[in-house]
Amino acid sequence: MKKSIYIFSNGEIKRKENTLYFESQDGRKFIPVENTREIFIFGEVTLNKRLLEFISKNEIILHFFNHFGYYVGSFYPREHLNSGYLILKQAEHYLDHQKRLILARKFVEGAAENIRKVINYYSNRGKKLDEFTKKINNLTESIPACETTEQLMAIEGNIREQYYSAFEIIISNEDFIFEGRTKRPPKNRLNALISFTNSILYTVCLGEIYHTHLDPRIGFLHSTNFRRFSLNLDVAEIFKPLIPDRVLFTLINKGIIKPQHFEQKLDGIILNEKGRELVIREMEERFKTTFLHKPLGRHVSYRQLIRLELFKIEKHLIEDEEYKPFISAW
Repeated sequence: MKKSIYIFSNGEIKRKENTLYFESQDGRKFIPVENTREIFIFGEVTLNKRLLEFISKNEIILHFFNHFGYYVGSFYPREHLNSGYLILKQAEHYLDHQKRLILARKFVEGAAENIRKVINYYSNRGKKLDEFTKKINNLTESIPACETTEQLMAIEGNIREQYYSAFEIIISNEDFIFEGRTKRPPKNRLNALISFTNSILYTVCLGEIYHTHLDPRIGFLHSTNFRRFSLNLDVAEIFKPLIPDRVLFTLINKGIIKPQHFEQKLDGIILNEKGRELVIREMEERFKTTFLHKPLGRHVSYRQLIRLELFKIEKHLIEDEEYKPFISAW
């Protein structure tokens, strides 16, 4: 099974014949090409065009993050599964307002339903979350009436604001308070964790899109523009409550992540290198975790689940089967 490689040190990625290695002041570490699906680069790393050609040939994606742990961009190799027919269908569903709206609603409905599952899970364990449940339920009921993606984004944002406000009760840790959503830079530790775990999910979704016939630049909830990929942001909305948020609760409630794993930078708070390593280790464990997928009748991992979701979108686009977002059973 292929795996993700994470590089935190400064150095250089080099090619040696038909393999790769990373060279730093700590020495040389080989990167098995045949077992690598993507490389996450957090350190100051140099590489050359010859290396990129080799990486592209071997279908390895590079994800770059800056010194502060913010996602910068990805080297997305030439697509090997592109289908002209499917890309036309994807564009058609984006350009047709009603077709786009149907998919956009599905993403928001999936996100909202999985958020409600999380809230209910902790409510059933004695957390006083009735106030948030009521507000989220009221907001969710208004999704079908939305006639534009802007309205859907606003509803989704309001649902998530209520949800994030419930984190303090779920976590019950004075070192991790919410105080409103803040980004670039996050203003406190909890926001720093939310931003970092979400960015890892976005890049993993992008990596999974590469192994489908879909084009990551054509989203439906998030507008397609000249600056970024958008389909991965759409799909990530469904999985935020199930992957990064669960990781966040585990890290804090089990005392894995502590105040010393953060530092003050750029008028905000960011994870330091040790903090990022701890978060990524837990994220990787979550991606590998398997559960019984009842419709399929077999166990799948959360990473496999993302790709299955993308295949469902493909089927919707070719009008083979209506897309229904994955909803957690608990």
